[in-house]
Amino acid sequence: MKIIVNQKNLKKAVGLVEEVVSKNLSLPILGNILIKTENGRLRLSATNLELGVNALIGVKIEEVGEITVPARIFSDFINAVQDEKITLVTKNNILTINSEHYKTSILGFDSKDFPIIPKIKSETIVSIPANVLKGSLIKVLDSMAVSETRPELAGILIQIKENQCVFVSTDVFRLSEVTIPVSASSPVSIIVPRNTVAEIVRMCSDIEGDIQIKYTDNQVAFIADDTELISRVVDGTYPPYKNIIPEKFISRVLIKRTEFENSTRLAGLFASSISDVKITCSEDKLTITAKNSEKGDIETDIPAVLKNEPFDLLLNYRYLLDGLKNISDNEVIMEFTGAGSPLVIRPGSDKSFIYLIMPLRN
Repeated sequence: MKIIVNQKNLKKAVGLVEEVVSKNLSLPILGNILIKTENGRLRLSATNLELGVNALIGVKIEEVGEITVPARIFSDFINAVQDEKITLVTKNNILTINSEHYKTSILGFDSKDFPIIPKIKSETIVSIPANVLKGSLIKVLDSMAVSETRPELAGILIQIKENQCVFVSTDVFRLSEVTIPVSASSPVSIIVPRNTVAEIVRMCSDIEGDIQIKYTDNQVAFIADDTELISRVVDGTYPPYKNIIPEKFISRVLIKRTEFENSTRLAGLFASSISDVKITCSEDKLTITAKNSEKGDIETDIPAVLKNEPFDLLLNYRYLLDGLKNISDNEVIMEFTGAGSPLVIRPGSDKSFIYLIMPLRN
């Protein structure tokens, strides 16, 4: 192989794929990046067997070929080179990198040992603008379960229907749901693993156009013009989460988001080891209190408009902040649905996002 490539383009492609490189001692080849000429372009690939990423860049090809090299040293070198053009040459599993001021050789491996990243040949189910997909996933990231005890909860449910796409996550203590309008070719319900979700968000940051989503029985692909992310889906059934979203409320309160967020953050300074703060809502104000025998206590009041009965409950302030940070509206609606039932939080005017928190026991 012999190709000439722009350093900035190569650096960007390396940055896209290197995050999925695995430090697998039993399969050291997973610590490598595959470099391959393909259809007049250069393809860089990496995989950890759960997900794989392909990045394509335009290059001048003088001789086709392929090689796999250790990701860390290749990435560090390409990031450090300041010259505009770089020449990559392979011979006898050695990658030689030349530029105006640098020349180096990296010991590589035969590409036949690199795991095959599957290609999904099915039709596109739906196309979503990258910024919309990224924003939707960010809103549900925090509610994913961290533990793999229940694998279906350690990921995000993506439900694609005829005219909408729903993103859902829950760790049983809170739940997030985002709904966006789409035009879909067929209904699909899949669970995308936690690590894949993080990579999709990162991928979307560098893309201005749409992301196409394709799906087979156990693989899902997120595809842009020059980037592909292929991941396994979580095997399992997502719990019937709609059953826990209350249809009615006992009391509803309207408050300013910024004031509520700031007061919650201050109260959190005095929360106990279980991160509890008390929310008390009366006719015209909402009071947040916290007490800690080792730090002290705090009480803050913010104006509020209450509908129906006053109420109070204990909440994990960290969970509360996670929900509030994903609301951009100036006002927030909270719906009290009864003792021991979820507290519903939603934007004042945007119906696309809903956030539930289970209260703490007194």
